Amino acid sequence: MDFTSLQSSLLGQSPVIIAGPCSAETHEQTLATARQLNEIGIKIFRAGLWKPRTMPGAFEGVGTAGLQWLRRVKEETGMMVATEVATQEHVALALKAGIDILWIGARTTTNPFAVQEIADALKGHSDVIVLVKNPVNPDIDLWIGALQRVYNAGITRVGAIHRGFSTYEHRLLRNNPEWQIPIELHRRIPHLTILCDPSHMGGKRDLIPTLSQQALDMGFDGLFIESHCNPSQALSDASQQVCPQELKDILKSLIIRDSTPVEDNLDVLRSQIDQCDSKLLEIIAQRMAICREIGKYKKSNKIQVVQTGRYDSILRSRIALAGELGIDEQCIKDIMQSIHKESVRQQLDILNDNSNEK
Repeated sequence: MDFTSLQSSLLGQSPVIIAGPCSAETHEQTLATARQLNEIGIKIFRAGLWKPRTMPGAFEGVGTAGLQWLRRVKEETGMMVATEVATQEHVALALKAGIDILWIGARTTTNPFAVQEIADALKGHSDVIVLVKNPVNPDIDLWIGALQRVYNAGITRVGAIHRGFSTYEHRLLRNNPEWQIPIELHRRIPHLTILCDPSHMGGKRDLIPTLSQQALDMGFDGLFIESHCNPSQALSDASQQVCPQELKDILKSLIIRDSTPVEDNLDVLRSQIDQCDSKLLEIIAQRMAICREIGKYKKSNKIQVVQTGRYDSILRSRIALAGELGIDEQCIKDIMQSIHKESVRQQLDILNDNSNEK
């Protein structure tokens, strides 16, 4: 991956706030929402025109007609405008209408053919900003692949939007955050602008403040929030939209933390962390050495590698001990499962190694 010319700041704002209705429904609703958002200081207005709904018969957007409404927003308020594109035709129409920012939705990101079609349509339009939402499934390489296709088309003003990942299970949040995935994305592409979409992640307006604060605390560059002048009457995603005044209150409540910490005390604490990690790795290495000895014993005595009763006993006792030490149960469970997986792998290697057998 070569993102060497990627622009680290797409819009020169910190944090970036992009807000507007899930869908542009009417000319009046679009302008009313934009005016109210402009009054509270929002500089970038978003509205969906082509809506890829899960079930047929649902409101699928006003389509091309809404482009003129976005142009009116831009002319009247001076705001930048953004909309979602899913096909080559969408790109051509949006660019012709002077849309400043295009975003690629989660369903589209999942399909490399569709993303490549969009990327091909973007060639020669290096001034446009393109934001790529994560795919519906937690696949970081698929997400990076979509970003790469857009970047290869000559678009250096490219960013990502994290909206969480779809799940079959019914949970508090509409989409599972899987925060470790955008963190890994940032590690791999340090200069990439990454926004959080708390509206789709939570699925409920009451969850937007907490999710927004979490995202900013983890170093996200901004927020992508759905705001409607009359959320209860919205034709799509009514439960996750907030009115502009609510958005103003949410933004006012957020704590913007300094990304450049005081180094003196922090350096000391980080040094202690490094020392702990070194000791931890040494202990894990010792544990694996013992596991290999156990593997040799099992091979000599023709004993199965996986002993489920023993593993279950270990897992239960370690989780109980972790609770006494103030460590989260799921955290230690994940750690022990990873250690057990590696222990089994090493023992299987020993059982399958016939190099010393005559």
